[in-house]
Amino acid sequence: MSRYKVYVIPAAWKEIKELPGRVRQRVRKAIEAFAEDPRPAKSKAIEVQGLIPEVRRLRLERWRIVYAITDADALVDVLAIRKRPPYDYGDLEALLKDYPSK
Repeated sequence: MSRYKVYVIPAAWKEIKELPGRVRQRVRKAIEAFAEDPRPAKSKAIEVQGLIPEVRRLRLERWRIVYAITDADALVDVLAIRKRPPYDYGDLEALLKDYPSK
């Protein structure tokens, strides 16, 4: 398996810095692991119409790591770290606005 390059967008870095300490460490380890396996068994695909990257989320307790995978470039973009509830993926379109449409 080829190694993926993991990029955390600046807004997501800010969210990580504001997490409680023990959650922050778990989130950082999960993000680092995306380089070897961007589709861990506990991650789930999120359906997004008309976009090239595969969008997924990984659940860590009540927190969600929302990220996109572009296999052609071996790239994982971490888009957000959100608490659920109340997060309902309503801002997913805004998070993905920079990705090209098919």
